Amino acid sequence: MQKTTFVPSLVIAHGITDISFYTNAFGAVELNRWTNDDGSIHVAELEIDGGMFHLQEEREYKNWLSPANRDCTTVGIELMVEDVHAVFNKAIAAGATLVSEVTDYEYNYRQGELIDPFGHHWIIEKILK
Repeated sequence: MQKTTFVPSLVIAHGITDISFYTNAFGAVELNRWTNDDGSIHVAELEIDGGMFHLQEEREYKNWLSPANRDCTTVGIELMVEDVHAVFNKAIAAGATLVSEVTDYEYNYRQGELIDPFGHHWIIEKILK
């Protein structure tokens, strides 16, 4: 019996071939890749520490649009990790854009926000004890 899991699809623009940001920034492992005739990615299936997600090219007929092409996003990805500073700094070094530095907040979260090269907004975080 399959366990119910949440698998987000992050939409990327047409023509993308290099998704190494995710392996370099977050240690993602690419599980599968389906490509178009030109070698660009149609769907890539990745995993970060057991959590799966997909990168999927835009499908305008379904209103699946890349945030990079619209300069906005409708989804924020929150990645819970043990060492927020290490993961955050690695993502910045891999090409992410800084939105806000890692900060400890009064609601007992340590968080830093960044935007990946494809326009997706990430909050790297940890619940403080």
